Amino acid sequence: MTPSAFQHTVQGPALFAGVGVHTGAQTRVVVRPASPDAGVVFIRTDVTDRDNRIAVSAEAVCKTQLGTVITNDAGVTVSTIEHLMAALVMSEIDNAVVELDGPEMPIMDGSALPFIQVLDQVGRRAQDAHRRFIEILSPIEVVDGDKSARLEPADQFEVAFEISFASTAIGRQRVDLPMGAKAFRRELADCRTFGFLHEVEALRAMGLARGGSMENVVVIEGDRVLNPEGLRRPDEFVRHKALDAIGDLFVLGAPVIGRFEGKLAGHGINNALVRALVAAPHAWRYRTLVEELAQAG
Repeated sequence: MTPSAFQHTVQGPALFAGVGVHTGAQTRVVVRPASPDAGVVFIRTDVTDRDNRIAVSAEAVCKTQLGTVITNDAGVTVSTIEHLMAALVMSEIDNAVVELDGPEMPIMDGSALPFIQVLDQVGRRAQDAHRRFIEILSPIEVVDGDKSARLEPADQFEVAFEISFASTAIGRQRVDLPMGAKAFRRELADCRTFGFLHEVEALRAMGLARGGSMENVVVIEGDRVLNPEGLRRPDEFVRHKALDAIGDLFVLGAPVIGRFEGKLAGHGINNALVRALVAAPHAWRYRTLVEELAQAG
């Protein structure tokens, strides 16, 4: 399926509500239409004493320890944006205003599926502006010990990821997929975030993971998955890491034409890769599909 050549926004307001996985706070979110070339902008409606708008960009990412956090010059932040960002780019929604009344996006069920379902129900609207893609022209790689993330040229968007854990509940898993709107819904959207029980307990002792539960996290203890319903897919873990990477790449502000490869990587390395790409203008270019579609026609 050929990606859309024109920009899109949501047809009308898309509403979400739920608990933040780290803050434990109930948050209400409304995704509203935005004008062409606006990109994705978050607005903290609970902040009224300073600038509460945060435009998504590679430079806006300020923290990546437990999710992707963005900030503005006034120090206002929004946490855990990656699942919604993945849902937006894989719904071919380029421009949106995301209003929320708290510091963290709701975790929903731990996957991107609830976001996808509501966005699909609301629908999208084509806009009179060409969609810009980031075409990878030469490889860019970030390595940190045994962890790495890489972007290289390809004719379409592809995502490959590899993880390895001592727990036999996970072990070594790899996924390698051509990725588009339909493939995302079929292969990745329903795959949930995961964590080990001892890590969750340690995070709670630090005042984090207050909203985490088996309703929104796959919890592992030793070699066992504790969730009564089990896994949605045998390799749900690596598929969720691929989902995260897609959301982390979309802070670039445009979908990628190229191949992403992650090995034991997380949000930190993903953002380091994004920043390395921005700093290497020879390695990429903006591209539209309008001329190519006209020539093909």
